[in-house]
Amino acid sequence: MPTLIKIREAKALPGNQLSLVFSDGARGVHDLGWLFANAGPMIEPLRDPAMFARVFLEHGAPTWPNGFDLSPWGLRRRMDEAGELLPAAAAE
Repeated sequence: MPTLIKIREAKALPGNQLSLVFSDGARGVHDLGWLFANAGPMIEPLRDPAMFARVFLEHGAPTWPNGFDLSPWGLRRRMDEAGELLPAAAAE
């Protein structure tokens, strides 16, 4: 059975990037530029850097005040495929 992945820490960085620490200790920085290629009422407010910076964690998922959230598992997969993750031991 797969392990439930959550995010323990999320910090907005300039250029629509998030610094993320996962529940298994892996960490990395991910560019969310791909997200903004999809226009929509939930994504548009995040184009404002002040709104993007208001990211918080709700049930282990990056979430913004407008209710938009991202799947921790999906982010972990994207980051792993892009080679953006440092394993827990390497990150310390």
